[in-house]
Amino acid sequence: MSNAVVVLSTCANRKEAQKIARAAIEDRLAACVQLLPPIHSIYRWQGAVEQSREILLLFKTTAAQFPALEKRITELHSYDTPEIIALPVVAGAGKYLAWVEEATRTAA
Repeated sequence: MSNAVVVLSTCANRKEAQKIARAAIEDRLAACVQLLPPIHSIYRWQGAVEQSREILLLFKTTAAQFPALEKRITELHSYDTPEIIALPVVAGAGKYLAWVEEATRTAA
């Protein structure tokens, strides 16, 4: 099992998604963030079925960085309850996983 995780989050627009992604990279909370084209989300919110176009962010990071990343996303996000879900990476290319570890390592 790897220490890497993929964190999913959605934003209302590309500008907000880019702001959150850049902050995560600058703060070394993620090695890479991919912004996917607008997706169509259907969900239940406050008792009603809603739908919207959103930008999906995929953060490549480590389990150790997840708490700080979650905090930073929450600080910058416009949603009251942003989606922030971490999925474990059970396997992957060794060089890539080593790069994720190195890119998210903070200076001692």
